[in-house]
Amino acid sequence: MNQSAFVSPHKKELLANRYQLKQLIGRGGMGEVFLAEDILLGGTPVAIKFLSQTFVNPKIQKDFAREARTSAALSQKSLHIVRAYDYGVSAEGKPFYVMEYLNGRSLKDLIPIPLPRFLTLARQICLGLQCAHQGINIDGKIYPLVHRDIKPANILVVPDQILGQLVKILDFGIAKFLNYAVTASTNKGFNGTLPYSSPEQLEGEELDSRSDIYSLGVMMFEMLTGVKPWKPETDLFGAWYKAHHFEVPKAIAEVNPQLQLPQQINDLIMSCLAKAPSDRPQSMTAILQVLNSLEKPSYAILPNSLSSKTAPNIPLGSELLLAIEKKCGQFVWPRNKPIQEIVFPQLIDTPQGNIAALWLMLPKQEIQKRVLSKRHNQFIFITSPYPMLLWVTLLYNRELEPRWLPCYLDMQNPQNHQLVSSLAENERYPLICFTLETPNSCTNVISSYVDPTQRQMLKVWVEQSKQLPPSSQLQLSKQLLKQQYQQMQSRILRHLASIPDRTLQGIGEAVRSWGLPK
Repeated sequence: MNQSAFVSPHKKELLANRYQLKQLIGRGGMGEVFLAEDILLGGTPVAIKFLSQTFVNPKIQKDFAREARTSAALSQKSLHIVRAYDYGVSAEGKPFYVMEYLNGRSLKDLIPIPLPRFLTLARQICLGLQCAHQGINIDGKIYPLVHRDIKPANILVVPDQILGQLVKILDFGIAKFLNYAVTASTNKGFNGTLPYSSPEQLEGEELDSRSDIYSLGVMMFEMLTGVKPWKPETDLFGAWYKAHHFEVPKAIAEVNPQLQLPQQINDLIMSCLAKAPSDRPQSMTAILQVLNSLEKPSYAILPNSLSSKTAPNIPLGSELLLAIEKKCGQFVWPRNKPIQEIVFPQLIDTPQGNIAALWLMLPKQEIQKRVLSKRHNQFIFITSPYPMLLWVTLLYNRELEPRWLPCYLDMQNPQNHQLVSSLAENERYPLICFTLETPNSCTNVISSYVDPTQRQMLKVWVEQSKQLPPSSQLQLSKQLLKQQYQQMQSRILRHLASIPDRTLQGIGEAVRSWGLPK
């Protein structure tokens, strides 16, 4: 466990011999949050939260360490839970934990929000809670986690190039620890947020996931209306105890008559607010089924390989790609690659320099159809627990099933630094198409455009990868990227489906000149 004195952000001492505090960026009931720099990672920004209570009891400090490790393990499983990196206890007994720094806004500051945005954010919140409630494996045993303090102030909304807005849940496991620590220290006290606490939480009972579902119901009501389901005479414990135990929540239609709310959402929120846990939805899965059935497209994708706005202005040729075209007949399928429908990235040497390319093998007939497809690409980078880049290319045609070409790049591998640097330097990359049928020859080269914004980010990610410490958790990062990849597929398809046919036709005519002699 790290032992370090709490220091003012105006002093030069390092916290845990590693973190330089810069400024206070948040304060709440649980403690204070500082922006800091991780000196060991070249000044990478992080957020450090100091809990409000001071604990000198060694057992409580040990329990905090266990809770922090559990929360950190959970944060590696879901994109919708703020990533936790480190923890410690200061010389004064103040527990702290280190988490990713995110430049977002609290959900509390965005309320009320329109229905389409509500559906997007509520779904992501539920995905994070679902992951926690399903539990994490510790020494072969599954431990479900309950948040115990779900409220708008504990939900961060961050701009995201794929989802438009990415939800991050804060303070997982911390409410449980503080409640335990206060009880252990004083043998009394309630720790939580009264307007969002379930009836069983106010009673001090052992909680399960259905308590979080109740708090979620309060928050969803507030997200849509801007007010809470009850308005007690005071904010004291007794008034909220009465409201949660005995008072019927307001009707959403009465609070906001102009809100055209689907009946399924109204019924869902009211069922979450049931007094008895057995009368609420019994899992986040049940809630997600309702939200998934109603969610409409509400997303933003940064400039990419193809949009109705940029496609007509993209020049087709370049010296590098023309050189690749001339070499098509010379390309031979690598002996170390199986003869099957696969895709892999590879650098190609040309007289003009190296260029990153995708090599793919498909049936000859499909290649002939795919050369007229829309092309779309997306890049997703993750730094922790292991630096990895997901490079996705999509060949899209309204008459065919979408052909996804994902490549996961280990960004601890210097060869991949060179590959991604090439992507960043060139406005397009080629797709080298080989036939599945013998003699497995290269028959076509098509290209995909990389937007300048994407190329700039690729440069940043390469440099960031070079500065990160070694890690061994490659598979965990790959799992996290797969989760985000699965979430973005339907949104990308809806985006491409919205592009007019005339744009697709113009692109097809341009691509046709890339078809090479057999």
